[in-house]
Amino acid sequence: MGRHRKPPVLKVRRGSVIALTGLVPAGLATVTGAGDGSIVDKLTATVQQHSNDAEEQLPRPEAVAPAAAPEPLLHEAKQVAPVGPPEVKSVAQPDGRVPSARPAGPLGMPGVAFDAYQNAEKVLAVENPTCNMPWNMLAGIGRVESTHGFGKIDDNGYPLQNVYGPVLDGSLYGNNVVATSDGGDLDGLSGSYRRAVGPMQFLPETWRKYAADGNGDGIADPQNMYDAALTAGKYLCSGGLDMRDPGQQTRAILRYNNSMAYVANVMAWETAYGSGVSPAAAALPRI
Repeated sequence: MGRHRKPPVLKVRRGSVIALTGLVPAGLATVTGAGDGSIVDKLTATVQQHSNDAEEQLPRPEAVAPAAAPEPLLHEAKQVAPVGPPEVKSVAQPDGRVPSARPAGPLGMPGVAFDAYQNAEKVLAVENPTCNMPWNMLAGIGRVESTHGFGKIDDNGYPLQNVYGPVLDGSLYGNNVVATSDGGDLDGLSGSYRRAVGPMQFLPETWRKYAADGNGDGIADPQNMYDAALTAGKYLCSGGLDMRDPGQQTRAILRYNNSMAYVANVMAWETAYGSGVSPAAAALPRI
């Protein structure tokens, strides 16, 4: 404010016809008749000269180095849109996996698990926005199912030891009997029964139906935290459920375990991870 601005410069191309509305350069008479080509030519040449002189006085732009690319967000989504059906398999992992040095997430959960849950939330927000899946709900299930892969995950999202549930042959009270339907390539069993696999504990048949590639490597591995978290989100959201509706959220969690005590545990941890306050013992009924 308070600065004087230079008047605009009128540029006219040679040979063009212009209409003058009181903009007459100093030293020239006002044009009073059409058809006097000499006056128009002189006026055009004068305006062009003024324009050229003004352009020569303008400062030339200096070369500016391109701005550095912004640093990626800590929890930037690994995959925002599907790139085709992933290959469903369990990848053999090398021995001697090393825990990630990434800072821990809320209430001490592994930082990689925290990243995986937030990644799943972001992907689902694009693929299924009406589900409204929050990351801390997935974290609640991961905490109840396996304590986030036994609490130690490497930088690639794999637990230091593969996670398997008990064999579902009826020997444990309260567990279903689940007969095998494949060659055991996901749960490592070649016998007659199945067991849940990975940090989010999927039966092989359910995994094959909802399998997702959360880290964008083209493979859906139930042992990988990124893949497991996104697959869990797809499974819970299926059927058009909305996680903002407590009744629909309860229905979704019951798909994992048909027990209201299980629902209470998951929701207690969901609230805890959202608030940063550990759940009270009374909020964790025995499953």
